[in-house]
Amino acid sequence: MANLIRSGKVKDVYDISTDELEFVFSDRVSVFDKIIPSSIPHKGETLARTSAYWFNVLKENGIPVHFLRLDPPNRMRVKKVDVIRDYSTLGPDTRNYLIPLEVITRYYVYGSLWDRVKSAQIKPEQLGFATGHQVKQAEPLAEPFFEVTTKLEKVDRNLSKDEALKISGLTETEYADMKELCLKIDGHISSRVAKRGLMHVDGKKEFAFDKDRKLMVIDTFGTADEDRFWDAKEFEQGRYVERSKEFVRQFYRNSGYHAQLMRARQEKGEEPPIPALPQDMVKQVSDMYVALFEAITGQQFR
Repeated sequence: MANLIRSGKVKDVYDISTDELEFVFSDRVSVFDKIIPSSIPHKGETLARTSAYWFNVLKENGIPVHFLRLDPPNRMRVKKVDVIRDYSTLGPDTRNYLIPLEVITRYYVYGSLWDRVKSAQIKPEQLGFATGHQVKQAEPLAEPFFEVTTKLEKVDRNLSKDEALKISGLTETEYADMKELCLKIDGHISSRVAKRGLMHVDGKKEFAFDKDRKLMVIDTFGTADEDRFWDAKEFEQGRYVERSKEFVRQFYRNSGYHAQLMRARQEKGEEPPIPALPQDMVKQVSDMYVALFEAITGQQFR
């Protein structure tokens, strides 16, 4: 009998055997590390099927993954790795474990990166621009911008390279290999979605070491939740139309909730509960997930 070992923001994880886990993708939506009290029809199925599509692309290109198979409509079997929360026990000899990092690769100035540029937390030179360059929202970056955050903590926090190495057990070479693998994966994503009228703006990846301490891609990637996509034709007209979960984030930014939440976190006060989405917004979000699944994979949802 499968045992529920973790109920996360988006998916539930079941222990199947000594070597396998099962992911069950829910219709929950999480933004700003908050679970929205609104269920989005079809969301879980679109994430499961999109994830399986990308994992198969990587397998075809010789990139190791933890993905074993999709059990329709919203379940996925994956290889089991150890989740070690005591960072001090991780080192160059540790094997078969989840690397406690999330790697974000950005190709345009948008979202939280744009927020930090506007507030001068990030300078143009840090993004590969010349000193004094006036950075614009949605501007293509001069070079890919990498960020690494925590994976196993309640609220994700940005890490310096030194801290990322310290808590993950990665060597310098492995850290560089992980970044290079992100670029390789994004190359596959960008080339494929470009044929379907989409632009890949940024995305998050997670990794583990297998039993031979070889990097493998885990969790999910290339979906509306982990990555940001824009409509290419709209972008040519100077508009960036969201085809990702950013559509939901923008709703809460425009409503003022995001500002309230960030203020509470900065002041270390009580965080305001996130309100439910209006019913018409629930339908729009559901339609967005289905449409993006079809655009990415070329498959019909039904």
